[in-house]
Order: sequence, then C-alpha cells, then structure tokens
Amino acid sequence: MLGHTPNPAGDAVTAPTAAGAAGGGARRATKAVIPAAGLATRFLPATKAVPKELLPVVDRPVLQYIVEEAAHAEIKDILLVTGRGKTSMVDHFDRNPYLEQRLEAKGDTQRLNAVRRTSELAEIYTCRQGEPLGLGHAVSYAELHVGGEPFAVLLADEFCEEERPLMPSMLELQAKTGGIVLAFIEVPDDQVDRYGIASVEQVTAELDAISDAGPVVKVTGLVEKPKVEDAPSNLAVVGRYVLPFSIFDAIRRTKPGSGGEIQLTDAMAILLEEGTPVHGIVYRGHRYDTGIPLGYLQATVQLACEREDLGPAFRQWLVEYLANSSSAAGASAGGA
Repeated sequence: MLGHTPNPAGDAVTAPTAAGAAGGGARRATKAVIPAAGLATRFLPATKAVPKELLPVVDRPVLQYIVEEAAHAEIKDILLVTGRGKTSMVDHFDRNPYLEQRLEAKGDTQRLNAVRRTSELAEIYTCRQGEPLGLGHAVSYAELHVGGEPFAVLLADEFCEEERPLMPSMLELQAKTGGIVLAFIEVPDDQVDRYGIASVEQVTAELDAISDAGPVVKVTGLVEKPKVEDAPSNLAVVGRYVLPFSIFDAIRRTKPGSGGEIQLTDAMAILLEEGTPVHGIVYRGHRYDTGIPLGYLQATVQLACEREDLGPAFRQWLVEYLANSSSAAGASAGGA
C-alpha cells in the first residue's frame, strides 16, 4: 500500500508527550525510515536511469530485501526518502494488475504470488529530499511522519541474513532503554578509517540477554573515521539505527560538516553528550553490503549459491569457471 508524506522542510513539530520526548520508554518503534535519495555514482552508468536500490540481487532488488527485513521485525509503516528520478522504487511496491492478470492466465502461481507479495509487505509512504545533504538531513524529513515516537532507520544499500535478524533485538533494546540503539560490526584495523568507531563499556546481564543477534554494549563515545592509532575500538557503526524522537531537535542543532552535509553521527553525538543513553548490538550474523560494486557482486553470488533452485547448478558452474580461469591464467603465464 502506498501513501505520501509531506516534506517537513525543516519545520519544527509540536513537542511530543513526555514519554515520546524521552525516547519512547517502553513503547516499541513501529515505523521505519529508508533514506534512498543518493546518486549512486559508484555504479554509473548503470544508475543513470535505474535507482541503485532496484539493482537485482538474484531476482529481488536490494530495496525489497530491506523492506522485508523491516516487515519481519513487525514494522509495517515505512517512509522512503527519495530523490529525483527514483519513482520506480515506489512502483515496485505498487500493484500491477495487468502483469498479475497475465501471470494468472498462464497459471504461473509462483511468480504471481511473488509479484503480489511486494505490495503486501508494508504500507509504503514517500517524501522527496530536494538535494542529498547528508544522512542527518535525509532523516529530518521523517519528523512529521513518525509522530513523536521512536523509529528505525535502515540504510538502503545493506541488509542482514534472514536466518539471523538484527532489527527485532534492536527494537526491543530501544524499548527497554528509551535512547539510541546502533548496529556494530567488528572490522580489521586497516578498515577503521572507513567507519564511525565507538568506544564502549559492558552492560548488565539483563540488557545483554535482550539480544540474540550479538552482544550488547553501552556506547560512551563516537569517532568518525579515525586513524587506526586513534581508534577506541574496532566496532564500526553500520546502517541500522533505532532513534528517539529527540533526534530531530539534535539534527536542527547540528552544523553542516564536510561538503556542507548534516551528519546523523554528529546529531547522535549531541544527544550522547546531553545524557541520552546509547547502546549497540555487535552483530554476529552476515551483513550484505551492496553499496560498492564488489560487495554487490559478493552478495549476488553468495545468495545465488544458497538458493535451492539455483544453487547446485550455479555452484558447479562457478567451480568449473574458476578452474578454467586458473588454468588459462597459468598457461598464459607459462607462455610469457
């Protein structure tokens, strides 16, 4: 189901109730925001006319995996923050009666159900970000939509394995703490300068027991892309957040950084300094990162190999291809 959310244009919203202003307390977030207005220059020219979010991973676009991840966590209200030339993202989650009639007439029940399912996953709302000016700027467009409650943010170029979901544990943790909940992965030392890195402390056994996706930590500080010698840990922030409504006031107080962009990390740092509790889950499942061509190809190959209908034949072809490529490379080197 599709809808439209007006662009707040940075206007203030009437303050929520005390519980909402504090971050929601025991209320579990039921809405999600997916920022998807970027230009995806790493994938040009493919993304000149096709949104990166609709590039297929086997036979589902990246964005569908992400909406499914939210839906599996019982989030049925999703705001897509889009940009120019990206209306096809919304079309993907709309009904297509002509296509459905053709599939039904052919008796192709399997594909018919797959097509219909996209429009049944969640209620999809949209607003347009006039110019991509940072993740904090994109999230600010959701202020009117979330209605004073905590909400989730899912970046549009990564998703978690279905067998080990992350979002349910993040939602439960935020409902318990009422603050910010982040997702972390452990990265090697030579990659810490590519991420926001957290300094952390241990939590109580009660909080740690909430998560079955990985250990829970308390965040004491955030450093954006530090040098390895300055990094407080190897825990890198990745694209899943559960945020209190107070983040919008912090975004309004966040000054533009490099490139004139308003960063969500800077807004979260303001709340952390002002006493908002910040926790994180160190994710132990597999994270598919489709934001760069190599990660996109890796996700496609891995998920294709795991498919019951495609996997056996694809794996066999892949083994033969790699063997033939190695033989050809060896012969070429020998001839040289």
